[in-house]
Amino acid sequence: MKKIIAVIGGRRVEKALLLEAETVGRLIARRGATLVCGGLGGVMEAASKGAKSEGGLTVGILPQNDSKEANEYIDIPIVTGLGIGRNVIIARTADALIAVGGEYGTLSEIAFALQVGKSVVGVRTWDVKGVVIAENAVDAVNKIFELLES
Repeated sequence: MKKIIAVIGGRRVEKALLLEAETVGRLIARRGATLVCGGLGGVMEAASKGAKSEGGLTVGILPQNDSKEANEYIDIPIVTGLGIGRNVIIARTADALIAVGGEYGTLSEIAFALQVGKSVVGVRTWDVKGVVIAENAVDAVNKIFELLES
């Protein structure tokens, strides 16, 4: 079965982080995994764009009630109407997560993932016990697949 990797991060981030997220998405797709994210803008959109550029499959777990809210790179929008409660679904759905930057929403996803025993790798994100720090997108994707294989 294909691995499902979540890419989590903020909606309002600097350009350098968007480039990291896009690279993460590309590399996830190249490895044949499915990308899941929150389906909106910022890191989520950049990662989805990267995955789509490599022919990858993207799933967006949306906080709203309308699939039209998904960014243009989402193949499968899942509407929840749960607001930030959808963060639990993202954490539970993924086999592992990569955090790129992020604010409190990202922190909650990290916490949910770690609480249920999922691996989390971070690029310039929260310094939380259990998060494996990566230098950049390439390092993050390599580390997440190493963790999944161990």
